[in-house]
Amino acid sequence: MLRKSTRNQKKREIVGIVMVLAFGVLIGLPAAAGTIVGKVKYDGTPPPPRTAKVEQNTEVCGTEQQSEFLIVGPDQGLKWAVVQVADAGGATPRSEPPTMDQNGCRFVPRVVIARPGEELAVLNSDGILHNVHTVSEKNTPINKAQPGFVKSLPVTFAEPEMVRLKCDVHGWMRGWIMVTDDPAAVTDDSGSFTVTDVPAGTHEVTVWHEKLGRQTKEVTVADGGETVVDFRFSPK
Repeated sequence: MLRKSTRNQKKREIVGIVMVLAFGVLIGLPAAAGTIVGKVKYDGTPPPPRTAKVEQNTEVCGTEQQSEFLIVGPDQGLKWAVVQVADAGGATPRSEPPTMDQNGCRFVPRVVIARPGEELAVLNSDGILHNVHTVSEKNTPINKAQPGFVKSLPVTFAEPEMVRLKCDVHGWMRGWIMVTDDPAAVTDDSGSFTVTDVPAGTHEVTVWHEKLGRQTKEVTVADGGETVVDFRFSPK
């Protein structure tokens, strides 16, 4: 009787575990995931920044603007690179929508990540006329004036791709919108990045930079673990 009772208890435990797992799938509990961290660096001495002479709205824009297409920190860290875990999907929902400001006649931040169908708020802190003009292949282009009194202009993109953003009023203004459902991150001033909620397993990790192109590495992520991967770009 004791052995039979023990076997029945084990059966009940197994059934209970199966039910818990099935319930987790039904309510959408997160799958096994980890984190990818690292740094993107630039090999060599960066060229001096280009400058553009400003002849309009100088009270807001200044008289000269420096380019931001290649920003390298003191430890060779490369800013504004996008690190993306290809075909991972299922990025964690955000509590607040992403924003890109027009501040000092620059797009701030220069690179932002948005998900397909997610509303991106293009702000206008300058209080002068700007123009939100996107250049893309898969998404319908946007070309809208944004006067100073329009403090926020909502835009959305249906298809994943890298979208270029410019202002036709101020020709030096450039920005980028990475539209993706995959886990992704943008490097900071030191070239560092952290990509969270990456499904456990082996993935291709791609880094993109507007001046230097792309690189890809294969990375294996453990459940609950932190995987380190670094990238280095040569001058072009």
